[in-house]
This record gives sequence, structure tokens and C-alpha cells, in this order.
Amino acid sequence: MSAADFATVLHPAIAVFFVFPLIGMVVNFAWQTRQRRLQAAQDGKSKIPPIVGPEHLKLGKWLSASVVGITLLGMAQPIVKKLVFDAQNWSANSTRFFIIVAFFIATIASLVLLYQARTPLWRGIFATLCGMGLIIIGFQKFQAGDGNLYPLIFRRDFEWQVSHFYYGVTAALLMIFSLAIVQDIYQDRSHRWRIVHTVLNCVALLLFIGQGMTGARDLLEIPLSWQSPYIQQLYQQNCQAQPCTVQPAAPAPPPGS
Repeated sequence: MSAADFATVLHPAIAVFFVFPLIGMVVNFAWQTRQRRLQAAQDGKSKIPPIVGPEHLKLGKWLSASVVGITLLGMAQPIVKKLVFDAQNWSANSTRFFIIVAFFIATIASLVLLYQARTPLWRGIFATLCGMGLIIIGFQKFQAGDGNLYPLIFRRDFEWQVSHFYYGVTAALLMIFSLAIVQDIYQDRSHRWRIVHTVLNCVALLLFIGQGMTGARDLLEIPLSWQSPYIQQLYQQNCQAQPCTVQPAAPAPPPGS
């Protein structure tokens, strides 16, 4: 694989070997924590060790950071590919690139500060800034050679309901919100925040499942660098709607012939 191909598979590779196993552990500890709470409320004791609650909290914080981080990584790859490695696009979008880099830095800084914040006001501020950073970066456009603006990140707007981008951004926003309300969950004796946390994270789990399916689909649609010219011919000849044949380019004649 070329460097560009390696950069393309880096995002899904990290999701497979780190993020999705972490999701499984968080869900397992969440289930055990709930079962322990229900058993303690009914019988006054539980065989499930009390360590499951702190472990769920610790791994949940890791998961929130991981989801936001891998979302930013998935956005960074097409931005760098289209703006930095394409000389024509770079000349028209260099200023735009540095502005986007500033948004990346601000989003990461907001996430770090969210972990440090203690009061509800600052947790709300940093969570909002982090979420806004993800949305602003995700909807950036660039000026192509024809003078028109095109999305930097493929969003599949024509099928938004099965879009890997929209699933990922929504899941990341839910993780940010869950992180922002952690202290409220433990302080609220009415358990309203706990119910909100449970419901929203069940939605996030469904989105993660959708991420696995849509991510696998999108990998099938992304050709390796040496395959790209042939794939472009397939679309140019409308091969998805009619029979056609794509032939490799004729070899160049030997020198002196």
C-alpha cells in the first residue's frame, strides 16, 4: 500500500482494534453496574463486586475521548489528502487549511478542559465548544480547480439516514454530552440524569453498530490508489447502470521504436 492508502485504513483500523473492544467493555460494566444496583435495592446485597461501577466510569471516560479522537482522525485524512497532497487545491485553500487546523486544536483543547471542569457552567461551555468544533470541521468545504466549493469530507447527503459521517458525529456528540453530565448523575438523587444517560447511550450503541456496518460498506467503495483510475472509468461510463468494459491503458512503446 502507498502512504495515502495506509492513511485511509488508519481510521478504521484503530476503530477495530481499540474503540470497538472498548465499547464492549463499557457496555459489559454498564450492565453489571445496573444489575448490582437493582439487586442491592431488592435484597440489600449483591454478588456483583462494587468495583464494576468505578471501572464503568473510568472506561466510559476513555471511550468518550476515543470516539471524539477517532472522529477527528477520520475527518483529518480527507482534509490532508485534498488540501495538502493536491498542489492545485493547496494554492487555492492554504489559508482555509490553517483555519481548519486551528479548529482541530480548539476542539481537542475543549475536550481536555472538559475533563478538568468541575462546575456545571464550565462543563456546559467546554462540551458545547467541543461539539461545535466537530460540526464546523465536518461541514468545511474547499475550492476546486473549477472555482466551485465542494465538501472536504464525504457525508453521503443523498442517503443521510445511512451515512457513516452522520452516525459518527452524532455518536461523538452523545459521548461529549455523557462526559459533561457525569457529575450530575452521581449528585442527582432523583435519578433523572441517570435515566437520560442510559437512554442516550443506548442510542449511541445503536449508532456504533451502524458505524460498523456503514464503515465496512464505505471501505468497499474506496479503491486503493492504483485502482482509482479504473474505478473512475467505471463511473464515467455509467457502469453501475449498463454493461461496460474497462481496459487498462496501452503500454508505452519502447524507446526508439
